[in-house]
Amino acid sequence: MQKLGLTQSLQQKLSPQQIQFIKLLQIPTAELEARVEEELEDNPALEEGKEEQDDAPEEYEEQESSDDNELDVEDYLRDDDFSGYKMHGDGDNEDKEMPIAMHTTLNERLMDQLGFLRLDERQYTIGKQLIGSIESDGYIRRELEAIINDLAFSQNIDTDVDEVEEILRRIQEFDPPGIAARDLQECLLLQLERRSDEQNVDVIVAKQIISECFDEFTKKHYGKIMKKLDLEDEDYIKDAIELIRKLNPKPGGSSSGLVRTQYLIPDFILTNNNGELEIALNSRNAPELRVSRSYSEMLHAYDKSDKSDKKLKETVSFVKQKLDAAKWFIDAIKQRQHTLLNTMRAIVDFQYEYFLEGDESKLRPMILKDIANIINMDISTVSRVANSKSVQTDFGIFPLKYFFSEGIATDSGEDVSSREVKSELKKIIDDEEKKRPLSDDKLEKLLKAKGYNIARRTVAKYREQLNIPVARLRKEL
Repeated sequence: MQKLGLTQSLQQKLSPQQIQFIKLLQIPTAELEARVEEELEDNPALEEGKEEQDDAPEEYEEQESSDDNELDVEDYLRDDDFSGYKMHGDGDNEDKEMPIAMHTTLNERLMDQLGFLRLDERQYTIGKQLIGSIESDGYIRRELEAIINDLAFSQNIDTDVDEVEEILRRIQEFDPPGIAARDLQECLLLQLERRSDEQNVDVIVAKQIISECFDEFTKKHYGKIMKKLDLEDEDYIKDAIELIRKLNPKPGGSSSGLVRTQYLIPDFILTNNNGELEIALNSRNAPELRVSRSYSEMLHAYDKSDKSDKKLKETVSFVKQKLDAAKWFIDAIKQRQHTLLNTMRAIVDFQYEYFLEGDESKLRPMILKDIANIINMDISTVSRVANSKSVQTDFGIFPLKYFFSEGIATDSGEDVSSREVKSELKKIIDDEEKKRPLSDDKLEKLLKAKGYNIARRTVAKYREQLNIPVARLRKEL
């Protein structure tokens, strides 16, 4: 016989304002303006301008939610989609004192070059489709057959691999060198082809290595390369490999696909005023917003009207909804400012000695929990701030996550920042004999000899975080 039972569970429900706050906290200063513009366009009850005491009806003036003080919502929003917060190009209200990135996309650069080729309309469309298939690092990883299918369905163009490859080869002659390659081997060969007219021995040998011994090259099996290419002089292969190392493995540039000089827009400005550290929010984080007076008055007028009118009820509901949304958005912006400043103040207090002079050795071990405990908020909230915000100091602009690191114990019992250990590890590897690079075991022993109590697996983790390969791949002739 099957038994029926009743179970109770407690689930935290988030208010619309809490969700609004979390999403706003996530985005950096550079995107906030676009997000505010988006809200202004969507909600006629929200206006630009300073708030006034009588801008809203009394019931909207002091509508603070008691459960907004602490947001333990990491699990609730783990899979949240922030894709709705896109940047919009609006330069009319830029703060001229803050550096803004001016850029063109990789796609735009390539399309400009495509325009200089003497192509008919059909070839131009194929070229445009190929350029649209180039990923942000400069590679085309989509199979040509799939691109041919795209052309058939979306452009009504019936083509074949030979025709597409012919146009692809012409695009591969564009700048930057190595663009539109289908793999790393092709990318490096395209760059070496640009130097074929030099008739340089290093270029000739480099092309042979990449075209005939690519697998051996990636594994640094130099002896096998020399044997396969029938080279007796070690200097030939040494100089050729040095040339290959100077080639660009990602011709598209950054993962964002932008060809630009990047300027970081800081969220905080930190100044040292004769030993007193002063923190200010970037003014872009404090937009002047208010609830629309006309919408507030409209609601008052409707409240005094005939409540039995169905159409009027719908209108009242719509106006009230827009007023609520405007109030929630303004409150969420204010809470964002408050949380950002509280978090930054806690970080500065914790790392005070570092912020006085910018001496990296003064950085203390600091984890998210340390700051969360100081500001009495959840770790997930601190994480959202640290992972997307930056601060301008007298010695540069830094992402907040730069100041967080775990601690490593020394022989004297002190805790030192993992950043200090990484710095020491990098020095040891930089100074090693490249013909006999140090294994992780040897690196562990050398670090312990310097007083750092560190395990071999931690050495390997730090080495990987520094993008330093294992000893075998660091070996040079």
